[in-house]
Amino acid sequence: MNVLINVFVALHVIGIAALLGGFLTQMKAIGAGTARMVPAMLHGALTMLVTGMVLVGLNEAQGAALDHVKIGVKLALLVVILGLVYVKRDDERAGKGAFAAVGALTMANVFIATLWT
Repeated sequence: MNVLINVFVALHVIGIAALLGGFLTQMKAIGAGTARMVPAMLHGALTMLVTGMVLVGLNEAQGAALDHVKIGVKLALLVVILGLVYVKRDDERAGKGAFAAVGALTMANVFIATLWT
């Protein structure tokens, strides 16, 4: 079971990398006003959602003590990220505010995951 959990943790990190990487590749375009939500951002966010839910289920099945408040906060942030990316995915240009919000919420999600104990 631990191997399976570790596989899903690795997939979760790959999802974070895709979402944050998609954001970071557009940083220069933010200043020019031409930033857009790239497909990697949507796929990364969806990967994070699915693997996160699987990780919670696997850890619950193993009887691990989980911080459900932390998980709920991370889920809420991810739902907002997914909503912004999904709505703006076909737009030629994403607004600076929406694009910056996706980056800030993604980084907040990473910091919550690593620093909230």
